[in-house]
Parts: sequence; structure tokens; C-alpha cells
Amino acid sequence: MAEIVQHRIEERIPELEQLERVGLFTKKEVKSIIKRATALEYKLHRLIINKEDFIAYIQYEINVLELIKKRRAHIHYQFKKEEIEFPVIHRINSVFRRATNKWKDDVQLWLSHVAFCKKWATKGQISKVFSAMLAIHPDKPALWIMAAKNELEDRNSSESARHLFLRALRFHPDNKKVYQEYFRMELLHCEKLRKQKKELEKAEMDLGEYEFSPEILSGKLAEVVYRDATGKIKEAEFVISLLNIAAIFDFTKELQDFILQDLQANYTEDSLTWDFMAKRELEAPGAGEELQTAKGRASDINRREERCCQVYEEAVKSLSTEPMWTCYVAFCLERLKRKTNVQELKEKRQERQLGVLQRAHDSSLLKEEYYKNWLQILLSSGDAEGAASVAMAATQRYSQSVSVWSLSLRTLMQLGSGDVGRLFQEALTHVNPKESLPLWQLQVQWSVANQSPEETEAMFKRGLLSAVAVVAMEMKERYLDWSYSTGGYKKSRKTFTSLQENRPLSKAFFTRMIEIEKEQETPKMNNLRDYYERALQEFGTSDDDLWLHYIQEELGAFGQPENCGKIHWRAMKFLEGECVERFTSKYTLVQTGHL
Repeated sequence: MAEIVQHRIEERIPELEQLERVGLFTKKEVKSIIKRATALEYKLHRLIINKEDFIAYIQYEINVLELIKKRRAHIHYQFKKEEIEFPVIHRINSVFRRATNKWKDDVQLWLSHVAFCKKWATKGQISKVFSAMLAIHPDKPALWIMAAKNELEDRNSSESARHLFLRALRFHPDNKKVYQEYFRMELLHCEKLRKQKKELEKAEMDLGEYEFSPEILSGKLAEVVYRDATGKIKEAEFVISLLNIAAIFDFTKELQDFILQDLQANYTEDSLTWDFMAKRELEAPGAGEELQTAKGRASDINRREERCCQVYEEAVKSLSTEPMWTCYVAFCLERLKRKTNVQELKEKRQERQLGVLQRAHDSSLLKEEYYKNWLQILLSSGDAEGAASVAMAATQRYSQSVSVWSLSLRTLMQLGSGDVGRLFQEALTHVNPKESLPLWQLQVQWSVANQSPEETEAMFKRGLLSAVAVVAMEMKERYLDWSYSTGGYKKSRKTFTSLQENRPLSKAFFTRMIEIEKEQETPKMNNLRDYYERALQEFGTSDDDLWLHYIQEELGAFGQPENCGKIHWRAMKFLEGECVERFTSKYTLVQTGHL
């Protein structure tokens, strides 16, 4: 091993001598490089090699390259690159090859090699790296696309890029991204040829026998790719993505028309087709003279939106599905949210939106989330009766949805409806009990504000009987809070005493009672101890903070510090796992006065 390392270091001597001779590095710096390189070389030639050692070696060499670059700029010396940089770059490529041969599955390592080749202008090496990487990772479409883009953009070779895309399609015949990028590549190639032809014609050069094929210049190769892609992937979304790519180029009108015809002929059963066709109407050219005034512009926008809606109307007649109505509603909502100072346009958009929402609901095809938008529009326009009607209709349409019930009940609470109490009971019978917590929380809020104390207490007691632990615990905490706010300390203590044995229990239930006790003019330490002891029975094995607070309570004005040692001993006995270590470190901070 020592002989190999020595040989590697000796190979560096010519470049290091040049660095010193031309004044880029000092003699001391060269010695430092030799010392560091020797240590790194030894690590690379051990019996058991680590990836981290290779990465450290490469990083060190790249740092040296960067430093040489900065020193050259500083002293304005740009000669002898073949004798200085080239050997370093060659060495880094060699180490990268060794690393990627050893850890073939590490894609990031391969990509680091590619990035290095790009930065240090070794473009000839990139193709070899991509070729080796794709032989190991042919199952990753992104790498094929990256390799093809490199051939097209960095090496200016459309033929090589096309060859790579065709190979990629053998491994990934149904991959949308590969087809999209292949389609884009053919259009870019076509654009490049058109520019070349234009420049040659401008220069009036004689091309001899060479001719630019009119078919290729008009994008026929991209059309071939399109036909092949849509033969395998029959999805409207995919066809629209290819049409959007074609629309980027100014010479593809014929191709765009062909794709559009295909979309209209073969994909009318997909809501995305109708959505795309409708939104195209917004881009239609307007009357120039009208666009001079705000009212004229608003009138033009309204006409465009009406044309869009005509397409949507035709769509929902031939394809009355939830996705289709969703597209229609989403379009109207997006237009309604747009700001305008013209009141007529604002009113027209709102009227259109409400009409579409009502018709979608009547067809039982309105998605859950749009009821919220519907209610917001009705409430903001002051239509309380309409809002109440929609709130009720939403709960019938989505009777098992907690979010719909919450939204509808909030709306009815806001409107002061008299049916809220009955509807809460109805909601709790329809929704999944495990998801019912938001409804219980909302009911507490409403009951406290609107019902008599007896009715509120009855509601709390119903909640306590819930089979869902999270609901029962939440209701205990809120019941205790309500008891304190309505009946003071005595009532809260009575409530706590009646509930402290009824599991499930939460830590918050006990800590709230401790807070209530401490809020009194003269807190009773015996009561506090009872609360802590009862809480520790439930959570003493896993909650180190509870023990710590108990100790701090004894150290306080009303406690007995001599009890702390006993509590600490019990805590160390009861706590389990990592809690012991956390408790010990925090207890130390308490003793030293840092906590």
C-alpha cells in the first residue's frame, strides 16, 4: 500500500513544481498539500474503504482547484493550464470512477460527478458518466431526461438526445415525463434549424446540395412523437400538457390545431378537456376600441367570461359529473375573487356563481368544500334566509361529514337559529363518534352562551359518557372550567371530586384544578398535595415535569421543603426510561436555582 501511495504522490510533483514556479503557491503551501494528499491517499488504499473518505478526497482536490482559480485571477496569470489544472481534473475524475464503481447504487454520487464535469468543462467526460450511470440505473426516467438534455443543450447534439429518448422509451414506454421532454426536444431542434435557415438566407450563402426539409421545419417529427405518445397514454391531461408545450413555440400553429382537434374528437368524456376548451375563450382577442375605458374593459371581460360559461353549459349537459361541475364552480369562483372596481361586473360574477352552485347542488354533484364558499357569499350579501337554507341542505347532502356539520352549525349560530340545539343532537347521531370532538367543542361554546346552567350541565354530563376517550377527557376539562366560572371554587372542587376517579383522565384536568386552587387568596397546601398525588397515580411513570412541579410547589411559600427529598426518591423509583435522565438534569437545575 505504501508503494502505491508513494507513486501517486510522485505523480503530483510536476504540477506542484509548476504551481510553485509560477508563483501561485508558496513552498510551504506545496508541502502542506503533499502532507494532506498523502493522508487522503492512505485512506483510499485501506482494506476497508469508506465512501466518506472518497468524498473527502474529491472535496479537497476541488478546493485546491478553486484556490488555483482565485490565485490566477488575483495575479492575472492564465498560462500552463494543461500542466497544472488538467492533471488535478483527471485525478478527480479517476477517483469519482472508483467511487461510482464501488457504490453503484448511490445516484447522488453519480450526479456529483456530472456536476463536477459540467463546472470544470470536461464535457466529453459527461457523456461517458451518463452512459455508465444509465447502464446501472435504467429504471430512473429522470436520469434519461437529464442525459438527453445534456446532449441537446451542452453538446448541441439533437441526434444523440433523440437516441437517448428512444432508449428511455424502451425502458419506460408509458412514462409521461419522458414523452413530454422528448416532444419538447423535437420542437427545440426544429426551432434551432429554423434559426439556422433564417441566418443563412440573411447571409445569402449558397447551401449547395444541402436542403432544410420543410416537414422537419414545420414540426412533423414532434407530431410523430405526439402520435406515438397518445397511442400509449390516452389521457386528456397528458394531451393538454403536450399542447401547452407546443404553444410555447411560435411556428406550431398547425401542430396545435391538430392536437386540439384530437382533444375535441377523442377526449370529450374527460372534464379536463371541457375545462381547457372553456378557459381558452378567455384568451380570445377583444375589440380594441372598447379597451380604452374601465367600463369597456369590464364589458370585454364579461363577454369572454360569458363565452367560457357557454362552453361549460354545453359540458354539463353532455357530461354531468362531479369533476365537471367542480371545474365549472372553480372557474366561477376564481373569476369572482378577481378584484374589479366595476360594480356591474362584480354583481354579474356573483349572480353567475350562485346560479352554478345551486344547480350543482340540485344535481347532488357539488363538492363538500364549495358549501363554505356558498355560505360566505350569501352571508356577505346579507341573505340570512338563503344561508340558513344552504346550511341545512349541506348537512343533508354530507350528513357524515364533521366539517360540513361544523360549518352549518356555526352559520346557524351566527344567524341565531332556534333549531341549533336539536341539530347538535342530530349531528352527533350521524357522524363517526371518533371524529366528533369538534362538534362537542362547538356545542359547549353555544350552550354556555345560549342555554340555562341546568341545560349546559346536562350537556356536559352527556359528553362525559362518550365512549371516545378524547371526547370524554375534553368534556371533563371544560366541565371543570365551566363549574369554576359559574359556581366558583366550591363548585369546581365538587366537580373535580366527582370526576377524578372516572377514567379516562387527562393531565390538563389535574393541572387546571391545581391552577384554580392557586388562584385562591389562601391556597390550601393539603389540597394541592391531593391533586398532585392523584395526578401522579395516573401519569407518574412517564411525566417527569409533574414530579418537578410537585417539588417546586413544596419549595414555594406554602410548602414544606423537607418533603422534597421523599418526592425525589419516589420519582426516581416510579419514572421509566429516558424520563429518569430528564428528571435528574432538571432537578439539578432546580437545586442550583437555574429553573
